Amino acid sequence: MNDTVQTAVVGVTGYAGAELARLLLRHPRLKGKPPVFAGRVDEADAARGGVPLAEIHPELAGTPEVASLKQEPFSWELLLSRGVEVLFLATPHEQSREWVPEALSRGIRVIDLSGAWRLTVEANRAIYNFDDDGTDLAAATQAQAVYGMPELHRNQITGARLIANPGCYATSIILPLRPLVAAGLVELDHGIVADAKSGVSGAGKAATTKTHFMYAADNLSAYGAFTHRHTGELLEQIGLSPCDITFTPHLLPIPRGILSTIYLRFREPQTRANILKVYREFFANSPMVRLYDKALPQIQYSVRTNYADIGFQIANDSRRAVIVSCLDNLLKGASGQAVQNLNVLMGWPESEGLA
Repeated sequence: MNDTVQTAVVGVTGYAGAELARLLLRHPRLKGKPPVFAGRVDEADAARGGVPLAEIHPELAGTPEVASLKQEPFSWELLLSRGVEVLFLATPHEQSREWVPEALSRGIRVIDLSGAWRLTVEANRAIYNFDDDGTDLAAATQAQAVYGMPELHRNQITGARLIANPGCYATSIILPLRPLVAAGLVELDHGIVADAKSGVSGAGKAATTKTHFMYAADNLSAYGAFTHRHTGELLEQIGLSPCDITFTPHLLPIPRGILSTIYLRFREPQTRANILKVYREFFANSPMVRLYDKALPQIQYSVRTNYADIGFQIANDSRRAVIVSCLDNLLKGASGQAVQNLNVLMGWPESEGLA
């Protein structure tokens, strides 16, 4: 176990970046050792040493430590001179494809919040259309990546050099489904339906025609049917084929939060007690998963926390089930899970700085 570590964050200007900064600045293991913040800085701001963090995110202002912090012009020399050991990348997929191999070559471990290194199957990665896919360097980098879901891959994360942080939708569906599929309880031939709804922050900070107020407010829209980038994560991490699951995401007119409703059929009749037993055994050492014994989760219960909430109901025929999963897309679906991965990586209590 390490007492502390020097971290760096690239991509602090976004929604996930803001949450990542907040969590790392308040993490008890990182007191007196704030992250290095680096990124794109224009010439005028570079002349003053960077952009003050309190200007980028005024909500973080109020402590002397934050007052002295800036987003500095990114360079590998900056990171190495500050002794950075773990680099968080809250950057676009393409940027992470370029920078992760470079960071690894310099001995810096990476927790990447993008989708650049999540997928091991070439057919699943094809949706990203990465220019470097198929090259020796990309293959060697992918071979080092561990899918950063501690509830599934805790042991591998401990010694990882590259942690590929999961997608938000994927987290909300993998966690409730993996235990049941792994136990052989789900009738896959019947098909699984995952109906997922996310707040607008899941689309990122840059406004689009479908995320500005006049489109999203008082509206609910489906998108990405059969084509969403997180589908490959579901297939690989749950152990499904494309015909086993239908996943459709929806845009909710709220700032943050995900609610996924999953419909499935069991191979044999099941009791509530048996399904609870499967879940409790699977998540016995997972402090960031909360199981609801009777009521179903709601977004308001998990938003602004790092918990993934799971609840379910079984039909009178004992064969059909509805599972509801909720989480905060910016925390357990992004930055909170990244810090959870840091805790596991460093041998710290998994929920430290999060619960």
